[in-house]
This record gives sequence, structure tokens and C-alpha cells, in this order.
Amino acid sequence: MRKIALTFITLTIALLTCSAQNSKQALAVLDKAAAKVGRAGGASATFKVTSSAYGNAYGSIAIKGNKFRATTPEATVWYNGKTQWSYMSSTNEVNVSTPTEAQQMSLNPYKFITIYRNGFDMTMTTSKSAYVVHLKAQNQRRTIKEMYITVNKTSYIPTQIKMRQAKGWSTITISNFKAKNLSDNLFVFNKKNYPNAEVIDLR
Repeated sequence: MRKIALTFITLTIALLTCSAQNSKQALAVLDKAAAKVGRAGGASATFKVTSSAYGNAYGSIAIKGNKFRATTPEATVWYNGKTQWSYMSSTNEVNVSTPTEAQQMSLNPYKFITIYRNGFDMTMTTSKSAYVVHLKAQNQRRTIKEMYITVNKTSYIPTQIKMRQAKGWSTITISNFKAKNLSDNLFVFNKKNYPNAEVIDLR
């Protein structure tokens, strides 16, 4: 009985050690990905969103730190790190809001670079060409409950992000990542460019 207990304890310690090492490796991969994506000057990419709860969309995105501008055939969204402006071409309206973490993530696949370090447990698997980091929220009341982030092994650029919210899973596929220097003005709605649009403040 004592041998069985000692074996169980040894295996438990080994598993916990492996889990901690795997978590550190996953964190190191995301740190490298965040450094690539979150470069000070900015970057751009194209994206496609597939979601059973929120529908599908595609377009382009410009990012700079926590700021982003997403453009689709139906809408343009600006976010300056605090305020979000969403322009709908069909109604010629601009909704002004303070978006939640999940709302930001649904439009900015690179939002993960500012949230992965706090409140998530992480593990990682690898394939020939990519790392897949699994993040699970420690508090399941969080708007983003779970994520899978696929990172290219060579470039450390994320190519796909799957996230689970209360209404189900969404998958964001990312391509054509380019590092470029972007002006902060790019991330703020300019009324002069939409003189006839109705601005609706939802804050």
C-alpha cells in the first residue's frame, strides 16, 4: 500500500511539473507572438470570421497596440483604446460605445495580446508547422471563456483564433500580416469624412 501511495505521489508531481513546463512554453510562444503583432509602429492584416452565434464576416484590420480599425463591406469600426465608433453604410449611422472585451475580440483578432497574461490557464500542443495554445478562463463568468490560438512556428504570427463565449464558438482566420507604421488618427472616427451620418452615443 505504501509503495502504491509513493508511486501515485511521484506520478502526480511529475504531471504537475510537466504541466507547469508546458504552461511556461505556451506563455513564451504568446509573448513572442504579442511582440510581433504589438510592434510600436503598427500592422495590418486581412481576416475572416465564422460564428454560429454572430454570423460571418470578412475584411481588413489595422492595429497599433490596443487600437484598431476594422473594415468590412458592411461597416467600418474605429477603436482608439477607449471609445469605439461603428459606421454602418446601410443606415448611414455611427454608433459610439465602450466595447466589452469580447466585443473587441470579435473585431480585433489580436486583442489577445493584451489579455492572455491575466486570468487564463494555458496549455500548448504542437504540429509540424504551428503551435496551438489553449487558454481557459479561470473565472467562467468572463466574457471570453476559452480560446485556441494557432501561431506559425517560423514567423510567430497568429494565423487562427477560436474563442468561446456564452453563445458558442467563433473562429477568426488571419492572413496577409504586414508590419507598417500607422498614424494614431487612423483609429479615430472623423466626422468630416461622414458629414451626413447620424451619430448615436450608446455609452
